[in-house]
Amino acid sequence: MLDIDKLSLNIPDTTKPRVVIIGGGFGGINVAQRLKGKDFQVVMLDRQNYHGFWPLLYQVATAGLEPDSIAEPLRKMFGSDKFDDFHFRLVKVNSVNPIAKTVHTLVGDLSYDYLVIATGTKTNYFGNEEVKKNAFPLKQVPHALNLRSHLFQCFEQASMTADPELQQSLLNFVIVGGGPTGVETAGALAEMRKHILPTDYPGVDFSRMNIFLVEGMDRVLPPMSPESSKKTLKYLQDMGIIVKLNALVEGYDGYVATIKGGEKIQTQTLVWAAGVQGALIEGLPAEAVERGRIHVNRYNQVLGFDNIFAIGDIAFMKTDKWPKGHPGVAQPAIQQGKLLSKNLKRLIKGEEMEEFEYVDKGSLAIIGRNQAVADLPGNIHLGGFFAWMTWLFVHVMALVGFRNKLVVLSNWVYRFFTYENGTRLIIRPFVRKGDKARRDFVNKYDME
Repeated sequence: MLDIDKLSLNIPDTTKPRVVIIGGGFGGINVAQRLKGKDFQVVMLDRQNYHGFWPLLYQVATAGLEPDSIAEPLRKMFGSDKFDDFHFRLVKVNSVNPIAKTVHTLVGDLSYDYLVIATGTKTNYFGNEEVKKNAFPLKQVPHALNLRSHLFQCFEQASMTADPELQQSLLNFVIVGGGPTGVETAGALAEMRKHILPTDYPGVDFSRMNIFLVEGMDRVLPPMSPESSKKTLKYLQDMGIIVKLNALVEGYDGYVATIKGGEKIQTQTLVWAAGVQGALIEGLPAEAVERGRIHVNRYNQVLGFDNIFAIGDIAFMKTDKWPKGHPGVAQPAIQQGKLLSKNLKRLIKGEEMEEFEYVDKGSLAIIGRNQAVADLPGNIHLGGFFAWMTWLFVHVMALVGFRNKLVVLSNWVYRFFTYENGTRLIIRPFVRKGDKARRDFVNKYDME
């Protein structure tokens, strides 16, 4: 039996400045990679042992990619043959103590000289506990695998019922949130409906499969340009996706989605891609938090502290150009991580730090084959094939590890010529908490 009391972080003592990094996302790994050398001891703490490329999670959920093709083990990235005095621990940080300069975990405390908070975001349900209980988020690999299993369980059960009402609820899919995740998930489902599902399930009439995309604002892809939003809406509608703008989901009990105003949609699948909030850590004073994120200055220092930094999605850096903070995409985290590593080296040498200035490299979203939109620097807006090719190139290059780049690229090439999503596997049947009917089905057919 595992005795937690016998576990500890087991980090060796050091005379070097210790940098503790909480989070192995783009911000965290870019700090760690550039602190390589003999000046620091670097400790990274994370609840998962891999770095993931979350913009491709929807492809895992829709059977386009396996999860290990968008993830890289952190210990592989920072092995002892590559980095001196780097230590990774698979553990959740419960709180920080800025006065004692320690972080608290379930297996003990760890002191730091410099603390880097790079915890990113988590799903924001806007206080709707019913939706939180029954909807499918899409922020982590387990979420994507749960959704993948659930989708194919729905298709399997739809092929085994003659009840038109039950079958329709199994074939109705509601995606809440018209940002990149929602748009891309809807597009992937529409392509499956057209090219894959009729062959896999010949007894099911997939003309009855409805894909609803619900967005609370007056256009899809609100963070992107109006031109890109307009093109995206046309692409979605041409693919047969039912787009509901200025619409809010008020409730979802696992079977019925209720839209503000009274409309109800019978569905057993609601994907929640409507928003995120900062994954905050307890211990920082309330005045250090703004708009649900950690308020930082131009050096990414948390307000009120000269040895605590926050970078990436969790950081709120207010500037004249970005009064609401930087966009929640990979580039700010990457750029802040790179600069922070340089500034930490300057700090221990007594040199002045350099202020952060975000270089906006543009925004991209894919809807389907040969259909994507891109807002690029210089007020350039692309749509269709060229935007699609740009999206493919950017996302392949952003993956960590040569193997992942090769696997994803080969998968995409294969799918381009065959229209195949090759990972249509129910590895582990998924049952929502409280879903007695699905639990009875799984038990009856001995699926576990």
